[in-house]
Amino acid sequence: LLITPNRSVISVAQAGNFRTAFDFGGREVAHWFPGHMAKGLKQMRASLKSVDCIIEIHDQKYIPLSGRNPVFQETLDVRPHLLILNKKDLADVSDKQNLLKTLAKKGVKNVLFTDCLKQRDESVQQLVPTVVEMIKSSPRFARSENTSYCLMVIGVPNVGKSSLINSLRRTYLKKGRASRVGGEPGITKAVLTKIQVCDRPIVHLLDTPGVLPPRIESVETGMKLALCGTILDHLVGEDVIADYLLYSLNRLGKFSYVEKYDLEQPSDDIQFVLKRIAVKLGKTQRVKAITGVGNVTVVVPNYTAAAYDFIRAFRKGELGQVVLD
Repeated sequence: LLITPNRSVISVAQAGNFRTAFDFGGREVAHWFPGHMAKGLKQMRASLKSVDCIIEIHDQKYIPLSGRNPVFQETLDVRPHLLILNKKDLADVSDKQNLLKTLAKKGVKNVLFTDCLKQRDESVQQLVPTVVEMIKSSPRFARSENTSYCLMVIGVPNVGKSSLINSLRRTYLKKGRASRVGGEPGITKAVLTKIQVCDRPIVHLLDTPGVLPPRIESVETGMKLALCGTILDHLVGEDVIADYLLYSLNRLGKFSYVEKYDLEQPSDDIQFVLKRIAVKLGKTQRVKAITGVGNVTVVVPNYTAAAYDFIRAFRKGELGQVVLD
């Protein structure tokens, strides 16, 4: 027996009725999730001569392994490289050591886990000492006489690059934000001027636009990226993203959505779930219907608004700790 958050009970046999695979409808990844943002990558390469260390930030909450842009490591890894897995507050860290071992096999040796939205995060306090030590143990070439440090922050869209910059400024300079933060990808449009984040030693950061891989490895990876908000929702479709979310939650045995939206038990039917969400939240819309007596206006559930709420609840961590990888 499985116990849902609202204490209802479902049998293993019932849980076994959930989908074991998601139907992507035969879509091709290159057409559904086209890679782009070559201009941003070109700007990053041009700025490398003034950079001492690369800070790559990625989403630990959902996808600590998939979705990282391999081009970063191939073209920018001529400098010391620190991977920051952000949003640790909403991630399941029970398998942290295995995660570190997997990353080490991929050549990633320097890793920090952060929560950049937290007012004071101990891991953020470790960042500057960690980076300075990495830089001192590597050749600085033309910058060897420079007593200040310049770091470049990179990552796919909407993983927290600007939040990291603002968190560092709060930690070391006791100042407010210097970079815009948003819940949708694409807030940072271009490589910015240097932003100072520390005065002892003097450290500047270069903020950069989020850059997706030139080719996403699979439709499954693309959907994970979309679910985590690195791709604009409407480009994929809120209904498809919501259905993939429902499939993922059921597959992982994460049934907190049952209690949140007052369902009697878990369901694998996205239309049923969205209807219940719409009813609970009062998300309705008026549409015209043709009947035998003419056109009439009827009130129906707003499935798009319900899907939007379902997806946002997941991204805020309201549906529990979920790791898609």
